[in-house]
Amino acid sequence: MAEQKENNIKLGVFVLAGLFVLILTFYIIGKNNNLFGADFKLKVRFTNLNGLTVGSNVLFSGIQAGTVKSTDLINDTTLEVTMQINSKVKAYIHKNALAGIGTEGLMGNKIINITPVSGPSAAVEDGDLLRAQKMVNMDEIIATLSKTNNNVANISEVLKGTVLRIDSSDVLKLLNDKSIGVSLKSSLQNIYKATGNANQMMIGINTIVTQLKSGKGTAGLLLTDTAMAANLKETMVKIKAAGTNADNMTIQLNEIVKRLNRDLTNGKGPVHTLLADSTMANNLRKTMDNLQKGTDGFNQNMEALKHNFFFKGYFKDQAKKKKEEEDKALLNNK
Repeated sequence: MAEQKENNIKLGVFVLAGLFVLILTFYIIGKNNNLFGADFKLKVRFTNLNGLTVGSNVLFSGIQAGTVKSTDLINDTTLEVTMQINSKVKAYIHKNALAGIGTEGLMGNKIINITPVSGPSAAVEDGDLLRAQKMVNMDEIIATLSKTNNNVANISEVLKGTVLRIDSSDVLKLLNDKSIGVSLKSSLQNIYKATGNANQMMIGINTIVTQLKSGKGTAGLLLTDTAMAANLKETMVKIKAAGTNADNMTIQLNEIVKRLNRDLTNGKGPVHTLLADSTMANNLRKTMDNLQKGTDGFNQNMEALKHNFFFKGYFKDQAKKKKEEEDKALLNNK
């Protein structure tokens, strides 16, 4: 009986010991501790843990590398996190690596991501302090999205008001008026025709300019032929002299006629004698007729010259100067 009781006690102790070992094993596995290998510790400091707790996973390049061992408050702005890392990944983590707080998925648990940085650097040692990487947390993202949503709502209200104003504006009515389209099309066609006519006119002007430069045509000959220009100048001088002589002759004739009228009125002078002689009177009459005809012919020739293309400008200038002299003389007489 006593032996049976002793065996039961031994069995109970063995069962309790096995249960304790099993619970301890489950606890260690739950904490991701290495049961058969050595672990080492790394540290990193953050200003905000964003919900990171002891036991959270630590990933290195997306691979499970350890867990968060502890969190300690250094001061009012700094928290130090101690990570227990599997020694198998020790050779791949360098001192210039960055550690940042992230999440598993979009809304998962908080984790620490260790990200390697390119460049030469020694491997980490137990207790090394890694640099912290600034990570955007979900609260900041939600706050930004909320602000963006408010901005979009405000923009939508402004656009709504703008669309309503445009819908009731005269501009939209003008765009919807079909007659405007017809008129605009007709105007564009007229503009197209006017442009074509302008092009044709420019082509003609270019042709004339080309001919002038090459000395073709009357105008080109006048502009390029120096001999003709000299002849034209000489001709103008002669015409001017002829006009002056004609004016002088007209003045002299007027004086003669005045004297003749006085002689005839008073019955004196050789004119009266000539007039008394019928034969001489006839000859004189014929002479006067011939003189009148010659004067008329000369006046006709001068009138033709006034309307000639080459001398029109000159006679216009002479007439203008004569008119100015007459006006000046009239003002002086007054």
